[in-house]
Amino acid sequence: MSSFVRRVLTAIVFVIVMVGGVYLHPYTFVGLFGLITGLAIWEYLNLALAETKGRRDVNRKFLGLILGIIPFILVAFQQLDFVQHAQYAWYATFLMLPLVFLAFVYELYTASEKPFANIGILLLGMVYIGIPFALLLLIGFLKGDFSPNIVFGLLAMTWMNDTGAYLVGSQIGKTKLFPRISPGKTWEGSTGGVIVTFIVAYLLSLLFTDLGLLDWLILAAIVSLFGSIGDLVESMLKRSLKIKDSGTLLPGHGGILDRFDAFIFLLPFAAAYLLLN
Repeated sequence: MSSFVRRVLTAIVFVIVMVGGVYLHPYTFVGLFGLITGLAIWEYLNLALAETKGRRDVNRKFLGLILGIIPFILVAFQQLDFVQHAQYAWYATFLMLPLVFLAFVYELYTASEKPFANIGILLLGMVYIGIPFALLLLIGFLKGDFSPNIVFGLLAMTWMNDTGAYLVGSQIGKTKLFPRISPGKTWEGSTGGVIVTFIVAYLLSLLFTDLGLLDWLILAAIVSLFGSIGDLVESMLKRSLKIKDSGTLLPGHGGILDRFDAFIFLLPFAAAYLLLN
């Protein structure tokens, strides 16, 4: 099987799983993104802790996985009505703090030469991956109701921004966007991605009534700007580690982080707009 065919088949299966998971049921939505969150954090930890070896490193990764996914689990319990206490959000926040400080306790017993660097890596996994996906749950249950259309819209705009940038950039791209981090990206490609994203936003406003046209266009701007920055941020991580892909889970597409780098980065900004609007 050629690499192109493998890439296309992976993309088709990926889209089917994503759309099905988002729309089938609130539980499948939470379960799908809970799995994605865990896989993305594990990939990140494998990359960021690649220099450390041994049993203690495996334990450290599992601790980082637990810390990273805790925000998602706590928000999921609330959004799925597993808990209904009025002060749950405050309790959940205070519950996280002792868990965070377990990273400090753990490093006391590892005899690592760089304990605070290790702690920083673990906590960054929570901030960089865990919290954005927890915010996605708030978007998915906007105003107390399950709102899969908004999540799908953000995913669709992210995918089309990336696709538009690739197609336009590969045809007419000449001016490098950020050669130090990502030599293949061009201003022409990025502009093409922006145009495609705004077209998709307009079509989404016709298809879904969850948000008005202005809201979809503002989200398109957020996707275009912060999604592109998120892609560069992950490229910066991979370049610092001298690797091409974050993983091999998706044949022809790399790892989970490679597929969700833009989406992860735009989520805090999209959530801020939607929740405060």
